[in-house]
Amino acid sequence: MNVADSRRVASELEKLGYQPVPSAEQADVIVLNTCVVRQSAEDKAYGRLTSLRPLKDKRPDLVINLMGCLVGVKGNASLEAAFPFVDVFSPPSDPDPLIRHLSGSDGHALEIAETSRRHAAMDGDLSLPVSERGRLVSAHVPVVFGCSHACTFCIIPYRRGIERSRSVGEIAAEVRSLAAQGVREVTLLGQIVDRYGMDVDDGPSLSSLLRTIHEIEGIARVRFLTSHPNWMSEELLETVAELPKVCEHIEVPVQAGDDEVLQRMKRGYTADDYRRLIERIRHVIPGASIATDVIVGFPGETPEGFQRTLELLAELKLDVAHLARYSPRPGTVAARRIPNDVEETVKMRRFRALEELQAQIAAEINAGYRGRTVEVLIEARHGARWKGRTRTNKLVFLDSTEDLRGQLVPVEIEWTGPWSLVGRPSTALRATALDSAQAA
Repeated sequence: MNVADSRRVASELEKLGYQPVPSAEQADVIVLNTCVVRQSAEDKAYGRLTSLRPLKDKRPDLVINLMGCLVGVKGNASLEAAFPFVDVFSPPSDPDPLIRHLSGSDGHALEIAETSRRHAAMDGDLSLPVSERGRLVSAHVPVVFGCSHACTFCIIPYRRGIERSRSVGEIAAEVRSLAAQGVREVTLLGQIVDRYGMDVDDGPSLSSLLRTIHEIEGIARVRFLTSHPNWMSEELLETVAELPKVCEHIEVPVQAGDDEVLQRMKRGYTADDYRRLIERIRHVIPGASIATDVIVGFPGETPEGFQRTLELLAELKLDVAHLARYSPRPGTVAARRIPNDVEETVKMRRFRALEELQAQIAAEINAGYRGRTVEVLIEARHGARWKGRTRTNKLVFLDSTEDLRGQLVPVEIEWTGPWSLVGRPSTALRATALDSAQAA
């Protein structure tokens, strides 16, 4: 979500005549877009912000904009008092305060700013930053802002606000705009993306939105994240299975494999509920890759409770597990009411155990790709190689002297590891695909 927000800010600044520079020391405007999901991210934001103070002291005309979850949708008076050298405080996903500040009293600039803001916020039009036009292959498109579920560990509802779904027309307009600028793949974003449209009476569903985006010319692939077990419906799974452009990759966090921990987290399901969901996904979408999130060391997690999480991951053998050690987020229910009683050394030990297990599982799953030919959407150069992703979101590297950016390339996989694959273009199959496309 922050990548999408930062891209929109860059686009709006370029409309006012600004250009990107490689370092903060050369900038006239610095935007620090922040995340506070974990304590480490918040600490990093504070550290970076403090490091900008000397630049402001040397150049008082430098504009510093603090944006994102550190500010929050309601603002943060204590933050403004602590960092008086910051000129603009912007909530998540909103470039408007910065644009208004930079426009000042210049009526013409303000008119441009208002026009660009209306296009960006209302019409769904998004001009990519100049450096990305014709080069960006995969883009993130927010479809629902905020979250109303309020898991006890999560700060997002407090910082990004309640759920607010964008209209289908606005989202489709943005995707068409991206396709016209060379984007081949879009990922629809929401804190709980499956709840898209549920904040609107008789609103659209994620399934209906996927069908609309599927029909947009120029877009070759569609993804969505992140899902929640409680709202991943049969209709959504059948839509993924039915639509050729929608990739067979599901991100659905479990967070823990122990029912008592899940209850304290206010997740609303049990470990067995999650098992049944994974079974259903694999039945409806054969060959789908599945990613999950796990938090270790949540308050009250016993050795036996952690063991149940370990056993769940070993049993389900999911493609990816994003792991995190619990850190209290001020203002959340868990921080206010549940003592943080798991020692940091224990959290790290449990984290490493899950990390080692998941590496073994991923290596085993990816080994099944060796010798197979898979479709890879090439995104960019990575050193001397090209990199791209399969429909199941596997990272693939390959050598080629051709310009493959943005192409769907059949790749024969020659090497596999837990985190990536290496292959070579399957020239015979590629030639056949090109011939078929030309004939069509």
